[in-house]
Amino acid sequence: MKLRLIALTLALPLATRLDAQASAASAAPAPIDVTKLGVALSGRARTELSLSMPRTPNQPATTPLRISIDYGQPHARGRVVVGGVIPFDSVWRTGANSSTTLTTDVDLTIGGTFVPKGSYSLYTLPSSSGWKLIVNRQTGQWGTEYDAKRDLARIDLSSRTLAEPAESFTITLVPADPAREPGPAHGRLVLSWGTSELATTWKVGR
Repeated sequence: MKLRLIALTLALPLATRLDAQASAASAAPAPIDVTKLGVALSGRARTELSLSMPRTPNQPATTPLRISIDYGQPHARGRVVVGGVIPFDSVWRTGANSSTTLTTDVDLTIGGTFVPKGSYSLYTLPSSSGWKLIVNRQTGQWGTEYDAKRDLARIDLSSRTLAEPAESFTITLVPADPAREPGPAHGRLVLSWGTSELATTWKVGR
């Protein structure tokens, strides 16, 4: 009797270890065959500027205020961009997937139009006579869910032809050099893809 009890007691830890090993094996994820992985045809990109007040000896540093644009970034991949991927005379989501979002902690003037601080969606309207940037009050929607009734403004964009085509759609907030152009923070908002570059001005405040 004593021998049987000892044998049972010794066997229990071994059984527990085997059960734990079996549970761990069943919980482990299956190995991934990386040769079968696909890649999304567009990524997500962001352009952002930080605004801060000059520091003085008696004042602590303040948290920077930000102007940012978050957008899906499609790639040409051999396709015709303007007049192809982007049809004329139709509102374009200005990127890919979910809506392109402008978020600003400060009031802005974009291309001469006042845009109060907050969040907005950006669309564009291309035509043979010129492009317009659309600032829309709706946010968080899929990019193709455009509601014209919520437009804040439609702003003319200047355009030029790029000598070297841009493979990836890019939005850039370009700040002006304050040493050369003093005054409130300002600069250019630039959109480029294919052989087209579109731009307008921005500045802080009215």
